[in-house]
Amino acid sequence: MSRTPVKLAKNYKPSSREKYMNEKQLEYFRQKLLAWRQSLLDESQQTIDQMREAARDVSDEAERASREAEISFELRTRDRYRKLLSKIDQALERIEDGSYGWCEETGEPIGLGRLEARPIATLSIEAQERREQLEKQYTDRA
Repeated sequence: MSRTPVKLAKNYKPSSREKYMNEKQLEYFRQKLLAWRQSLLDESQQTIDQMREAARDVSDEAERASREAEISFELRTRDRYRKLLSKIDQALERIEDGSYGWCEETGEPIGLGRLEARPIATLSIEAQERREQLEKQYTDRA
C-alpha cells in the first residue's frame, strides 16, 4: 500500500479524537520508528568505534580483562539492538501493509498510549496480559 507522504505539524501528537490509525497517525509512528531506528544504528556505530579504539589502548592483563568484560557487555547490548531493529523494521512493514496499530491476536486497536510508549507493540494490553498469564501458567507447571 503506497501512500502519499503526509506532512505533520511540528507539535503533532496522535489524539483519540481522530479516526484511529489515520494517515497522520501512521506517519507520526513511521517517523518515530525511523528516528528510533537511526538512533540505535548511531549508537551501534559509536560502540564499534569505541571497541576499535579500546583494543589499541590495552597495556596490562588487568586492563585487558576489564576491556574484555566491557566488550562482552557491549556485544550483548548490540545483540539486543539487532533484535530491536528487526522489530522496528517489522512495525514499519505493518505501517505499509495497513496492519499497524491493530492487535495481531484480536484485531482490536492496540491503543495510542501503548503505541506511544512501545511503538513496536503487536498486542493490545489485554492480549499481552493474557499471553503472559498463559506463559506463567505453563512455566509454573514445568
